[in-house]
Amino acid sequence: LLTNPPAVPKSGSGKSEGVRWACGLIKNLAKSEENAALIGKTEIPKCVVENIRATTAPPSRWTSNSLEDFSLFVILNLAQWPISKDALIEAGAVDVVKPIMAEGDLQGLKATMACALLDGPYDSFPDGGEPAAKAISELMSNITEKKGKDGQYAYGVFKLYTASKAYSCLASSASKADGGSGDATKALGSPSAVALNYQIVSDLVLSAMDDADGGSKYVPDAMSAEYAVSSIEALLPSILKAGENQTKSLDTEKAAGEISQMFLTYADIAGTSDSAKASAKSIASKINEASSTARPVLEISHDLWTQYRRREGQPLDQFISQEKGIEVDESGPLDFLPCANPDSSCVIL
Repeated sequence: LLTNPPAVPKSGSGKSEGVRWACGLIKNLAKSEENAALIGKTEIPKCVVENIRATTAPPSRWTSNSLEDFSLFVILNLAQWPISKDALIEAGAVDVVKPIMAEGDLQGLKATMACALLDGPYDSFPDGGEPAAKAISELMSNITEKKGKDGQYAYGVFKLYTASKAYSCLASSASKADGGSGDATKALGSPSAVALNYQIVSDLVLSAMDDADGGSKYVPDAMSAEYAVSSIEALLPSILKAGENQTKSLDTEKAAGEISQMFLTYADIAGTSDSAKASAKSIASKINEASSTARPVLEISHDLWTQYRRREGQPLDQFISQEKGIEVDESGPLDFLPCANPDSSCVIL
């Protein structure tokens, strides 16, 4: 398959052990961008797509390490890289994986991420994209917690950069679909998913800061953090959706100040790409501009992010800007300070 790919996928040849294990080998090789670039220039993308197209067994009946299981994994791994991604699109991979997404199990998860990475249109995802968003964000969370999912996958099967890139692609697809209205991105912009993306970025920032205390059990790679930034940028219309009463909120001001400072800090750390810096600065600016009115999703996602940092023993004042004050109450990060005001609120100048 690697050195002498067939000009046309051979019908029925997938039943041979040689082809099955060759697909297993390619599955592992395709995790490397350099290998994927080579594979993308062969007939292999067409072969694995045809393996899925030609099977008569439903995805729920695919066993681990079967030809179909290996082939879908190859599609997922190749979909991450530019040259091999284009080859898969030309081979019709999007139409082949679409029906599998509704399965909801391991094969459904793989198909969902592959469809997102292949820039499948947002209306390709079942039920408005909500199951896709939930499945991928759950995978991201499990990876950061260093655990698998019973009956589906063990820890280490998927990499964070694969899951975070798929989520970023899904968020971008949703953003294009709703034209910035936030209708489609609402399914992806749940407070827990948003907080998870904050977590990935802030954990990378803490790992890059020599003077930072605390840490996390999982240190994200730079690309995963960049994909998390991209996701937040695409989801901003949903994150910054105003509350019904259009009133001012101290919790929103507090959340906006801390989250925007975290993104500005990320933009300044060594190794951040120019595009990621621009996105992070744009996020910080838009969040600050929206802080004068209550933003419920921003507040809740900030609270969940704060809870995570507290559990991990991370410093809760790490991203509090020193340039302007931030209002806190007795449950805030500086609750050791005495509050003399009648309403128990303090302003730190």
